[in-house]
Amino acid sequence: MSQWGIIVTFLQQFQWWRERCKKYPPNEIHRAGELSELRLEKLSRAAGKANGWHVFASVRIPDPVDGGRREIDLVIVGGNTLLVVEQKHWAGRFEINSDEEFVQFRNNGSVHNHSTVAERIARKARMLNEFHLQRIKQKQPNINSVDVRVIIAMTHQKLEWPKIPNTFQQEMVDEAGFIKILESTIPGKLNEELLQTVAGFSTWDEIELHGGLTLKGDLIQLGLGSEIDDWFKLREGGLDVQTNHQRSIFSIFNKNPSRVKLWLWPKNIEATLVNNLHLRMHVVGEKESRLVNWANVNKVFVSRPSAEWGEKPISK
Repeated sequence: MSQWGIIVTFLQQFQWWRERCKKYPPNEIHRAGELSELRLEKLSRAAGKANGWHVFASVRIPDPVDGGRREIDLVIVGGNTLLVVEQKHWAGRFEINSDEEFVQFRNNGSVHNHSTVAERIARKARMLNEFHLQRIKQKQPNINSVDVRVIIAMTHQKLEWPKIPNTFQQEMVDEAGFIKILESTIPGKLNEELLQTVAGFSTWDEIELHGGLTLKGDLIQLGLGSEIDDWFKLREGGLDVQTNHQRSIFSIFNKNPSRVKLWLWPKNIEATLVNNLHLRMHVVGEKESRLVNWANVNKVFVSRPSAEWGEKPISK
């Protein structure tokens, strides 16, 4: 190799090392919300297990009117009952105005109108119930309706509550009150078809970057070559990915400083990551998909694909 070639190679290795060392810290406000959601999910699983409640987190259902998908924080199935739960981890205080809009007064003095929180989650509950009824109507034409409970769980310990209007149709509880529902309610014999319906919806895919920031959305392509991408598209289960990046200054001189392991039962794959490989993800809240450099990635979680009814809007 010529002297110029050696310089070019070193500069490429140096830039790759710098990319591996970049840190992407999490947004602290978003992180607090994510941790509170994870806490409520874990508490729900523990509290509801004895009575036969089945907990699903971040359930995403197609929206037949507005398009795209809508997320439900928790869907809990027990007997013939659906608990459709919206969690809010607000501090400060809140009010519900005459239009049933939730207005939050934060401790820093700012005010935020969250619009009709209760109606939005109630609409998602109606859509979810309709998905279930349409899925089983051919097999069970005389099926009875499902008992749907719409619950708003306000989980911050230092939140001041207003008086809830008497006309308010949704249930509102704090964290302890929500856990009490699961511990004190015995839902009866499980409706297996209802459980199957809810299990057929997917959740978010996640990419954790070096530094702790997590991107959520739909992973479109792994970018590890056509063979692995074809295997990825045909998967039936969830996928876990873990990277191993060398980041010491001496790793500049290592030709293979990065490796990746992919777990998708019954097959596991381990491969070397070369420079300038990218995943493609449509991150939630962004209009277009974007590339994510594998050099920045710590781990990846890909949800199992949705069942047929989880992909298509309700037919009319």
